[in-house]
Amino acid sequence: MTILEVQTGVRQPVLVEPLGVGEISQLTSRRYSFSWKKEKEYEIQKLTIVGTKEILGVVSLNIIDNEQRIEIRLLANSIENIGAQKQYSGIAGCLIAHVCREAVKLYGENACVSLVPKTLLREHYINEYGMKPAGQSLCLIGPDLINMILKHEK
Repeated sequence: MTILEVQTGVRQPVLVEPLGVGEISQLTSRRYSFSWKKEKEYEIQKLTIVGTKEILGVVSLNIIDNEQRIEIRLLANSIENIGAQKQYSGIAGCLIAHVCREAVKLYGENACVSLVPKTLLREHYINEYGMKPAGQSLCLIGPDLINMILKHEK
């Protein structure tokens, strides 16, 4: 997977992996929009550029085995990667694609990834990531889920 350095147009390879011991203190609400300490009981994954330690994006996951679903509880880019002046593009897409890949590993063709978006982001998730409405949630299943993975394999 890669993200795009907006200013130069250079693609940077990224790694998504579990948040390390002690790294949760780096996830301040000022830089990552949420109180991540409340997410300790869930799996938290971080995105970094390969060979660096700076966390550019994070996602917390709730694995719901009886529904063959992974719920994205929180998803955030670092503050410098939000809006028109962002440094890198594609962080959230890579994180969602990673969650989709993990869901397929766990549940195969029955895999589902869902999230409950903020009202303002609902249309963005539908238009940008191909998510489908499912009540208050949005989800990726079947071909839409696979397309999300393939789109971010580059």
